[in-house]
Amino acid sequence: MNTVITQMLSRYELYSDYDRMNALKEILQEITLCGLSRSGFFKKAAFYGGTALRMFYGLDRFSEDLDFSLIERDESFDLSEWFTAIEKEVSSYGLNLSVETKKKKKDTAIQSAFLKGNTKEHLLLFYNDKGISESVPRNKAIKIKFEIDTAPPDGASYEKKYQLLPAPYEINMYDEASLFAGKIHAVICRNWENRVKGRDLYDYIFYMSKESPVNLTHLRARLIDSRFITQDDSCNLNDVKIMLKNKFDTIDYNQAREDVIPFIKDPSKMDLWSSDFFKQITDNLTVK
Repeated sequence: MNTVITQMLSRYELYSDYDRMNALKEILQEITLCGLSRSGFFKKAAFYGGTALRMFYGLDRFSEDLDFSLIERDESFDLSEWFTAIEKEVSSYGLNLSVETKKKKKDTAIQSAFLKGNTKEHLLLFYNDKGISESVPRNKAIKIKFEIDTAPPDGASYEKKYQLLPAPYEINMYDEASLFAGKIHAVICRNWENRVKGRDLYDYIFYMSKESPVNLTHLRARLIDSRFITQDDSCNLNDVKIMLKNKFDTIDYNQAREDVIPFIKDPSKMDLWSSDFFKQITDNLTVK
C-alpha cells in the first residue's frame, strides 16, 4: 500500500463496506484533482458542484462526480487532452486506472469522461483484506465521472483553494455564492418528473444553514441559459424566492429522501422535509 494513500485513508471512519467504497472513490477523486492541477488544467477551468462543496466546505454527504466549468467559453476545448495527466498521476500511486470519454446522447456543451478501474483489484490495494472484496464480482468496474461545461453562463466568481494530499496542489473553484447559485438553479430547473434528486435539496439546506448568500448575477445567467426566464424577465431576490417556493410545492419528498439515503449516514436529518419546511427556510435567503 502506498504510504500517501494510507495517510489519506486514516481520515475516514471505516465501519462498513459502504464507508470503504466511498473512501476509495473520494481518494481517487482527490488524486484526479491533483493530476489536473499539476498539468495546468485550472488555468482554464474551475471546480464546482457537490464534490467541491464536500471537499472545501464540509458538506456531510458523499458526492459521486467531479464537475468543472471553463472560465471562458471555448468551443474548441478538448477534455481528452488532459487524460494522460490523470492516468500518469493515478499510476504514480500504484493504481491501475484509465480514462475513457463518455459518449454523448445529444450535442451539448458538456464534455464527460470516466476514470475506470477494477473494483475488486483496488479494494485489495487499498485495504489488503480479501474478505472486504470477496462479495464483489470479479469484473465490476469502479467509475469516477468527471465533466466540464465548455460554454458556461457568465457571472461566476472564483477563489483559490489548496490541498496537501496526495501532494500539495492548487484548485481554482467557484466561490461559495457562485456554488450556491448553481445549486439553486438545479433545484429550480432540474426535471424532477424523470429523476427526483433529493441531493439538491440536501445541499440547499447545507447552504442555508451556513447562511450562504447567492450570487444573483450568476444565477440569473444560468436561468436565462436554461430558458427558464428571458433577458427581459425580472430576477431579483424576491423573484428567486417565488421560483423556489413554487418548485417546493411540486416535489415528492418521499422520493427525494430515497435519493439521498445512499449518500448520508443519518437519514433522520430529512425527517422534517416538506413543502412548508423548505418554503419557510427560503424566507432567509440572501444575495451577495
